[in-house]
Amino acid sequence: MAVAADAPRVALRTLGCKVNRAESESLAESLRSLGVAVGEDPGPTGTIVVNTCTVTAEADAKARKEVRRALAATQGTVVVTGCLAALEAEMLRALGDRVVVVCDRESLRATVAGIVGVGDASGGKQLATVFGTASGACGTFRTRALVKVQDGCDNRCAYCIVPDARGLSRSVAAAEILRRVEALCVAGTAEIVLTGVNLGRYTDGAAAPDLAALIELLAKTGIARIRLSSIEPPDLTERFLRVLGRTAAVAPHLHVPLQSGSDRTLSRMGRRYDTRAYADALARARAALPGVAVTTDVIAGFPGETDADAADSLAFVARCGFAKLHVFRYSKRAGTPAASTDGQVAAPVKAERARALRELGGALETAYAAGRDGQGADLLVEAVREGVAHGTTGDHLRVTVCYPDAHAGDLVPVRLGLDDDGSLRGYYVEETRARV
Repeated sequence: MAVAADAPRVALRTLGCKVNRAESESLAESLRSLGVAVGEDPGPTGTIVVNTCTVTAEADAKARKEVRRALAATQGTVVVTGCLAALEAEMLRALGDRVVVVCDRESLRATVAGIVGVGDASGGKQLATVFGTASGACGTFRTRALVKVQDGCDNRCAYCIVPDARGLSRSVAAAEILRRVEALCVAGTAEIVLTGVNLGRYTDGAAAPDLAALIELLAKTGIARIRLSSIEPPDLTERFLRVLGRTAAVAPHLHVPLQSGSDRTLSRMGRRYDTRAYADALARARAALPGVAVTTDVIAGFPGETDADAADSLAFVARCGFAKLHVFRYSKRAGTPAASTDGQVAAPVKAERARALRELGGALETAYAAGRDGQGADLLVEAVREGVAHGTTGDHLRVTVCYPDAHAGDLVPVRLGLDDDGSLRGYYVEETRARV
């Protein structure tokens, strides 16, 4: 809907994971439907919403800094929500007398709407929907949309505070997710990214007993591409992978967190698998989805990690042949078992182990790109600048292609080719055929 020139202004600042981003996008949609101007600039007196993360002490520090920046950027209210707000409300309130902390995500829409002075013609029903799920009609075009389907986690990894911040696993009703994806299809969205804190734990009884059933249901909407944000190794079951393999809309990309390639470290972390189980899950995924790109997360310097453990982790990562690594240095988070564990690794040692992992990650990424040379892909166009289309392939490669007729939201068939620097670019298939 069109926004009036004098409409109240709300700016969003989002920290942390894709679940936070999905929740912020949902809030933005709901506020826009009520006539609020939502964007990056709050103006001199607009409201700023800071959606916080608390996964590490560093994340807490970034959240506090972002709240202080927001207080300096506006004379209006700063609303703080998210995981840190759920755990440290009083600390956040103490940052300024214009700070309003919303611990309960389900009340966020109503709170922000009240602050900016807008009502809800539906009698409050729209504002009462669960934060991060369907939020009424979605008439805003986007090439890719995050769709939150699950929240909370029943695992208790030694380094993670998220179960305390978000609670136990729970799922959004399949019917609500279906309505949202259907609306996105109508608006022209080509790709949805299913997000959750522990996505593989999704369940909605008979309607969609597991994540595989939900994917089958959503594929019937006609959405061009379904991507998963992250999936835990134990959830790569035969049934799940069989459904992915036969569902054409599923993107050939899986993000499967590893965290360590050392069995000793995985045990201390409280992870629910060892390296053999992880390797078996990876082999099943690659058999069910030929050519799938697998990316992962690895933590360097977890408490008690020895030089031998770090070497084992590096060697295992190399054998797995990932398409990309996300490397993190271990950072204490108060309230987690790992924070008070003996054997904390010195900062310079953590930095060196992270450097070695990142160096390996660069080599793996280069090798994966080389393996895609000359192969085909469908490129989701996200922007076109000066006749060059910029987008993302199904296996999550950032690629450009010279194609002036492309528009944002198009799925363009391309042939991938290596540039002199080892990076990939795309060639429009018809152009390639003509050249051949």
